[in-house]
Amino acid sequence: MPLSDELPLGSETPRVLDRRTGPHGEVVLRRHGEVLQIIANGCFLMDTSDGRSERLLVDAALAALDDRPAPHVLIGGLGVGFSLAHAAAEPRWGRITVVERERAVIDWHRGGPLGAVSRDALADPRVTVAEADLVAYLHETSDTFDALCLDIDNGPGWTVTEDNDGLYAPAGLASCARVLRPGGVLAVWSAQPSPEFEGTLRNAGFPQVRTEEIPVARGVPDVVHLGVRPG
Repeated sequence: MPLSDELPLGSETPRVLDRRTGPHGEVVLRRHGEVLQIIANGCFLMDTSDGRSERLLVDAALAALDDRPAPHVLIGGLGVGFSLAHAAAEPRWGRITVVERERAVIDWHRGGPLGAVSRDALADPRVTVAEADLVAYLHETSDTFDALCLDIDNGPGWTVTEDNDGLYAPAGLASCARVLRPGGVLAVWSAQPSPEFEGTLRNAGFPQVRTEEIPVARGVPDVVHLGVRPG
């Protein structure tokens, strides 16, 4: 249920715009100055301050596909909408499927403040939004994809909920491989490098693995882990 304004816009203290409790816990949309933030179960997920790493997630996946015509991409996690907006701005992508499990996040885009990021993308006829848990979706879908761009956690070792752990384990990566077309690419965003996850990717049948770094103002860089399905 939307909350009333707590502090004047532009305050240095974050202002809660909406707070909801769903099947996976609490999700909160806050405004901190001009920046919108998503918080899940008290854990900061992402905000609208930058977006470089979300755009790299999409660009790196497309580059790994060479000149494949009109590839179908699945974006795991709508988030603040940077990945979707960037994909929709690229005419080389064919179908764009977004899987988001939180109804609140979808609402914040379709009729709320995050629409400023994603409005044009959501109107693109190539785009479909599925309200579903990504792990279950990958296990159950009969669709196939040329690229999977996954950004639902802070990384393989820093998940939002325990249910997501299975996505980065061998069984979860096998589900990713199952829905990828030959030569398709899996791209996974992470707040920090994970050599262990690189090894898990290789053992799960992704022999071509690499990691691209995105420098940040402080601390270790964000990264995108990439694995290519043989074919």
